[in-house]
Amino acid sequence: MNDALININGGNVQTLQIIVMLTLVSLIPSLLIMTTSFTRIIIVLSIFRNALGLQQTPPNMVLVSIALFLSLFIMGPVIDEIDQTAYQPYVAQQITAEQAATLAQTPLKEFMLKQTKTDSLNMFLEFANITEPENETDLPLRVIIPAFMASELSRAFVMGFLLYIPFLVIDVIVASTLMSMGMIMLPPVMISLPFKILLFVIVNGWDMLFMTLVKSFN
Repeated sequence: MNDALININGGNVQTLQIIVMLTLVSLIPSLLIMTTSFTRIIIVLSIFRNALGLQQTPPNMVLVSIALFLSLFIMGPVIDEIDQTAYQPYVAQQITAEQAATLAQTPLKEFMLKQTKTDSLNMFLEFANITEPENETDLPLRVIIPAFMASELSRAFVMGFLLYIPFLVIDVIVASTLMSMGMIMLPPVMISLPFKILLFVIVNGWDMLFMTLVKSFN
């Protein structure tokens, strides 16, 4: 028997194929983060926490959980389409694993391309020395994913900047008031933090933040 082959369920699988499969499995969490709405959501939530002036509240675990479940909600239609067009036919043994993987890429590519800026896509097309095809879904993932990530980072920081503005105004007003009263030794953050929390609660900030995040992907 060839030493380069390993018997699995009565079939021979090359050792190299097993190594490749294990590598791909270890990369799945990173791929899921890079190809979904998770990146934009977690960055915006992190910037919002800093803008509010709370360093560890909500905790990182809470922010990650919020980002994860919001991502599942946003990616729901894409997941359903992948299930119908790729997973179910594969389970029914109507298509091969390779065909299922190809079919599963199409809805994911459509989602990423919808959120990708033209400039970012053109930049990576130029880097890869690839001519843009008539159908953008024919582009390889090695071009779409980095372009999508660049666009997501850009949008996340823009949203974070807009979130900072109202809280920054409160900080400036409180700092100016304390200085005019001669209370220089009193940290402005100590006074402004309750007002920022109060403002956020009054305007129902969590609902507004989640609604803005979800609608930003439409």
